[in-house]
Amino acid sequence: MNQEMKVAVVGGGPAGLMAAETLALAGVQVHVYDAMPSVGRKFLLAGRGGLNLTHSEPFDIFKGRFGERSGVLEPLLRGFGPDALRAWAHGLGIETFVGTSGRVFPKDMKAAPLLRAWLHRLRQAGVRFHMRHRWLGWPDASMPATTLHFATPDGEVDIAHDAVLLALGGASWSRLGSDGAWTPWLAERGVEIAPLLPANCGFDLSWTPHFRERFAGVPFKSVAISVHDSQGRSFARKGEFVATATGIEGSLVYAASALLRDEIAAHGSATLRLDLLPDRSVDQVRAAVLHPRGARSLASHLKSRLGLEGIKAGVLHEVLTREEMHDPDKLAATIKAVPLRLLATRPIDEAISTAGGVRFDALDESLMATALPGVHFAGEMLDWEAPTGGYLLTASMACGVAAARGVLSAR
Repeated sequence: MNQEMKVAVVGGGPAGLMAAETLALAGVQVHVYDAMPSVGRKFLLAGRGGLNLTHSEPFDIFKGRFGERSGVLEPLLRGFGPDALRAWAHGLGIETFVGTSGRVFPKDMKAAPLLRAWLHRLRQAGVRFHMRHRWLGWPDASMPATTLHFATPDGEVDIAHDAVLLALGGASWSRLGSDGAWTPWLAERGVEIAPLLPANCGFDLSWTPHFRERFAGVPFKSVAISVHDSQGRSFARKGEFVATATGIEGSLVYAASALLRDEIAAHGSATLRLDLLPDRSVDQVRAAVLHPRGARSLASHLKSRLGLEGIKAGVLHEVLTREEMHDPDKLAATIKAVPLRLLATRPIDEAISTAGGVRFDALDESLMATALPGVHFAGEMLDWEAPTGGYLLTASMACGVAAARGVLSAR
């Protein structure tokens, strides 16, 4: 392999940059094209609250987080997994630590220093960056798939390469570059694509105006949720999430979002059960409700005996009538399982990530499209999804490494 081989990497997110690094270290000439003025914009945004690089749990548990795609992603993750990612970060001078949840973070919790060090290393390796180059597909069907059509500040151009690696992301946060515009161009060239869907997303439900005005933006803390869908799948976990003007969002909801999204698609709605007091049994809650309250109001009684106030008390009034609030059995059962009927996902552009994309059946073992010789794929534009917690980033980078190795092996 030598510098005479010219490879285009389209997309400057983690998958594309990792592919570029793998290729450059193998001695090929790498050109990274991105529509934005700078690379890694979604990566930087993800790091604002503390960059979650990966997770420290055992590999077999880690790979299982990818659900139905665990099997196809396993060899990619074995090629570049959580341990390799931490070692890679250390090689950039970025020390990491494991948080109490098992998640792995840079010691300074920031994305910018890591990205700066990474870009410096890529430039030192000879990677060339072409910003404000928006990929527009191919000039025409008669041209090789490795000749790409771009819109640039100087007009539209066609650029020929020896191989192409597409790492364009999904369709969430389009203002940062991932807009899913590539789907029709690939479909026209015979590449099978699963519809892009929101993942790690919020949901809409019908709050009353009173609840919406009072509690939009207020978190549900120290709660648990459970979901049982029509296919026999289930989800249950403790955590927290936030009420919004249109419904709910937040880490606990995101964790169940794939199941909820699919249930809504199949049946028009999905019911989430909210346990307001996960550390108390229904019998303990019922005993507290039945405890004599004297002249106190029911609201004061629930606050005193169970600590239910604010948004937790408010959501009970969303689902129970006045008469049901004074039925101890009904009230206790509802405190342990508030039914929230979800009607729709939030728009895909608001989602943290997306599901769907280029189907693995459309690719060979080198992640090259069988319908497009010379064109390889990586990252979130492939048909997989994962929860938050470092899984998205690790798998995206693993795909970048695997696709780059595929480019090298195909020559």
